[in-house]
Amino acid sequence: MTKIISPSLLSADFGNLQADCEMINRSNAEWLHIDVMDGVFVPNISFGFPVLEAVTKHCNKVIDVHLMIVEPEKYIERFIQAGADIVTVHLETLKNPFDTLRLIREMGAKVGITINPDVPVNSLYGLVGQVDMVLLMSVFAGYGGQKFIEETYTRIEELKAIIAEENPDCLIQIDGGVNVDNAPKLFDAGVNVLVAGSAVFNSENPEETISKMLNAKNA
Repeated sequence: MTKIISPSLLSADFGNLQADCEMINRSNAEWLHIDVMDGVFVPNISFGFPVLEAVTKHCNKVIDVHLMIVEPEKYIERFIQAGADIVTVHLETLKNPFDTLRLIREMGAKVGITINPDVPVNSLYGLVGQVDMVLLMSVFAGYGGQKFIEETYTRIEELKAIIAEENPDCLIQIDGGVNVDNAPKLFDAGVNVLVAGSAVFNSENPEETISKMLNAKNA
């Protein structure tokens, strides 16, 4: 089973992004998660193309871009040109989901789709076959440091049923409230990719924390 940690840059030290990128390079994390927020779809603003371009100069891991923005189709090509390897878009923001997902693939990136915790998982029917990954938000998009929503485990089971029917190779990603304690339970539930922000970057030894998340056993 694929097991990947994707540390979220949102919790990194913006005074020394190069050092944190180099830490990610040394670590067992295979991906680096980039949260792009526009202050419209979510009540927060993060970073855009200049930061992504700077990060890709120093980070040699897969760049996992999560667009929390309205009208993402307008910016997909630029994000991929700036270094995105995976582009994940929110179903809630898509006027023409199939067209947007097709655009990501045509531009050469892997395709992800995501929904907030209040969006029914069955809204993904018919779309899972068009993507490489589904991100289930385990907090509401827009802020770091939120508490994990326990109902997420039920939603994972619902999503696994759709994946089995439409796209068995599709990865499941979880973002929000992930830590060393719940990482093994999430992997055991069938999640492939864990996004972890404050749990990694705020720990005393981020590289060790990443390894613990990957290797911890569920009690």
